[in-house]
Amino acid sequence: MRVVICGGGVIGACTAYFLRQLGIGVIVVERTEVAAAASGKAGGFLARDWCAGSPLDALARRSFALHAQLPDEIAGDWGYRPMNAYSGFVASVGDARRTAPSALSWLSDGVVIAQRIGTPQTTAIVHPHKFTSAVMNAALAQGAELRLGRITGIVRDADGTRATGVAVDGDIIAADAVVIAMGPWSLLAAQWMSLPAVYGQRSPSIVYDLGPNVPADALFLEHDDGGGAVSIEVFPRADGSTHIVALSDIAPLPLDPAAVTPDSDAIARLQAMSERLSPLFTPAKIIAQQACFRPVTQDGLPLIGRVPQSEGLYVATGHNVWGILNAPATGEAMAQLIAKGATRDVDLAPFDPARLPPLDPSLLQAR
Repeated sequence: MRVVICGGGVIGACTAYFLRQLGIGVIVVERTEVAAAASGKAGGFLARDWCAGSPLDALARRSFALHAQLPDEIAGDWGYRPMNAYSGFVASVGDARRTAPSALSWLSDGVVIAQRIGTPQTTAIVHPHKFTSAVMNAALAQGAELRLGRITGIVRDADGTRATGVAVDGDIIAADAVVIAMGPWSLLAAQWMSLPAVYGQRSPSIVYDLGPNVPADALFLEHDDGGGAVSIEVFPRADGSTHIVALSDIAPLPLDPAAVTPDSDAIARLQAMSERLSPLFTPAKIIAQQACFRPVTQDGLPLIGRVPQSEGLYVATGHNVWGILNAPATGEAMAQLIAKGATRDVDLAPFDPARLPPLDPSLLQAR
């Protein structure tokens, strides 16, 4: 059996890895490069039970456990480490209140920590680009293939009911199954199959190189910078980089992930907010000003499973802010579904693509 995975992000990489664990042949087709989009520019924050009470709970818990196991199974260092997480707010300018644990003494006066919302048993972090690359490299070492190219269509059998491959830059790659895992670019596949809409929400971020100066504590803060209340998230990583994100917006999705750029005003505003958090966040410490598009669905839940009205076609996208967290369990479940016809650890019913109406292809063509 051979499976073609369309997309070299974290979902595609994890699906490829777990398929190879089951002995299934895999070809990953990627237009730009591995982890070119959100998989390389996300925060990398992991939470075990923050989806409790929602359909995502079992997927998140299974994935959190897999994240803890994978460093013992896959070569490479992607900075997996458990961490604390805190919530709080940034007081108005001139307010010197300070309420924070001693471990957070690097924060400026006026940053108020309200409570601890995650412990090393329930929250952790990875470097997303390094994680995605390591998982893809593990799949390649086990016999998977990676091909660069642009997918231009799905090939079907004579009666049009079963997928038999994909068209890539004019060539045909035969397959017994095809997985669409292209993040928000999965929207393009709606012209070839019956898929619900997937939207791209742009998230600008700044990465600072602070070395060992910042402890492993994630921060979720409310900040009013004069333009209204904003949620700002701070993610220190094991390699000394600190990722800060806020100010998501809606913008046109470029056809090529390499063409994604942040809004300059949003970056300037985010930089000003960052410098309010700590004297460590200086312009000289900035190593990246970037943006990525997170894949979002109509009801906020991912699309994971068989594509309606199409044999041999599968989709895995729409994970929104939890793509890095939920990638391992998504890849594991997709591999089980394709190879064995059913999943073992996670029920994919809440994520069935058939639950949502398909996108009208004419709308995509108009776009």
